[in-house]
Amino acid sequence: MKICKTAQAGAFESNDVLITVAPNEQGGVQVQLETKRVILKQFGKQIEQVVRDQVAKMGAEDVIIKVQDKGALNYTIRARVQTALERALV
Repeated sequence: MKICKTAQAGAFESNDVLITVAPNEQGGVQVQLETKRVILKQFGKQIEQVVRDQVAKMGAEDVIIKVQDKGALNYTIRARVQTALERALV
């Protein structure tokens, strides 16, 4: 799956996550996670793994994924990543 343009999904509200995807000119999958320090320390690796798993499941390559988390659960993160990736294809 080749990402053609920048796209977003989600909202920057409580219990949600804003996902922004963009083509990565250097290649590979890059995850940029922004959240509260406490959440980053406790759940940062898990959030990043959920994002990377969804990207791999969809077969996306050469993408930068910016994750602005406000306490979203894993299923919400997966859905937002999927939607943003699908929007970036069109």
